[in-house]
Amino acid sequence: MKTIIVVGGSKGIGKALVEKLLANGNVINISRSIPQISHNNFTHHNCDVTQDELPEIEIADGLVYCPGSINLKPISRLSIDDFKNDFEINVLGAVKVIQKYLPILKKGNKPSIVLFSTVAAKLGMPFHASIAVAKSGVEGLVKSLGAELAPTLRINAIAPTVTDTDLASKLLRNEKMIENIIERHPLKKILSPEEVADMAEFLLSAKSSSISGQVFEMDCGIVSFKI
Repeated sequence: MKTIIVVGGSKGIGKALVEKLLANGNVINISRSIPQISHNNFTHHNCDVTQDELPEIEIADGLVYCPGSINLKPISRLSIDDFKNDFEINVLGAVKVIQKYLPILKKGNKPSIVLFSTVAAKLGMPFHASIAVAKSGVEGLVKSLGAELAPTLRINAIAPTVTDTDLASKLLRNEKMIENIIERHPLKKILSPEEVADMAEFLLSAKSSSISGQVFEMDCGIVSFKI
């Protein structure tokens, strides 16, 4: 039975992933809020990864870093602190966690790391400058560490389009906004947390044992197609 560390498993995609992983393994969750999950294989540590000392963990076979931000403003209204904060949450937090748990992950059973990017790192979108910069850093980290840690450990990222989570609630706050966003996507849908969690679960599993250093666009066609 594998043990997976999930950072940010109290809400959204992270919570959906925790619930899937608990069916067949142990999950150690690290987040600022306590998830509404009760299970014998579940352990929770209250921690703000950008500010606090990370908990000591003895064994792990996988790591998923879920924290992110959606900070959409015109460049004229984005402060240097906005860029710094988004970079800290999305990139430096991931680096901190990876550095902390890399020694135990290297001893794990076919270990794997999963990070999260965004379609805005590939598709130029107005008002996305800060988050696109941060998530492009995530993608660079995946490529570099994929090479550095092979063949011992795999690392990949998922780049979702709009996903129905609390984080995206400002983009999905009424039916008209939801309809407009759905219409922009060639597959005429947005993502659910559960289907993104399915991809993360796959990338943690032995089924993806030949995949590393990749960024998977879960884009509902918006990056790939023009129709």
